[in-house]
Amino acid sequence: MNFKALGAEAVGTFMLMASVLGAAFYSFGAPAGAAGIIGVALSIGLTVMALAYAIGHVSGGHYNPAVTLGLVAGGRFPIADAPAYIAAQVIGACAACGVFSLIGNTGATYAANGYGDLSMLKATLGQVFVIETVLTAFFLLVIMGVTRANGPAIMAPVAIGLTLTAIHLMAVPISNASVNPARSLASAVYAGGEPLSQVWLFWVAPILGAVIGGTIGNWLLSK
Repeated sequence: MNFKALGAEAVGTFMLMASVLGAAFYSFGAPAGAAGIIGVALSIGLTVMALAYAIGHVSGGHYNPAVTLGLVAGGRFPIADAPAYIAAQVIGACAACGVFSLIGNTGATYAANGYGDLSMLKATLGQVFVIETVLTAFFLLVIMGVTRANGPAIMAPVAIGLTLTAIHLMAVPISNASVNPARSLASAVYAGGEPLSQVWLFWVAPILGAVIGGTIGNWLLSK
């Protein structure tokens, strides 16, 4: 077991979660003016881009159980290593929630994902399921493409970060943008109640989408 890789996954997921929570908790009500959805989307996109450049080489820079399982489906990651990666990612995400609980002003839902009353647009379960599945598949397809053997390695973090930014611009009004089961679980654990009862969707849909995206990417990119 590569403990450096697991540490990198925990730290990376911690920072990814922090980028979402910090922007969601504080930028909307800032005295100088709310950054809003654009601020949240840029926060996570730029953070993931920076992490990929800084420590992505240590673990592959997954920071997301759906990405890990999508790469397994795409033949890019060994399934035997997936459980430990996912555990590290969940620990990192929950730790970030813990830090922000100490800072306060988190809101009752801890920026949880959800449908119905937890959705800005009051989206239904079916609508949330579709967008989370489709956008996670899209995310994995991009990851598979830019990290291929003959791909644009130096620009891969930029493409991945910008894709995550675009995903959040599209999905925040619908589902509060998950595409990451660890991110959803951490918020739901701290929020409890309705967010916790809905968190299953944000494991099933992103993982399904990731497997679809990884499988399609493997097929498109195979010689």
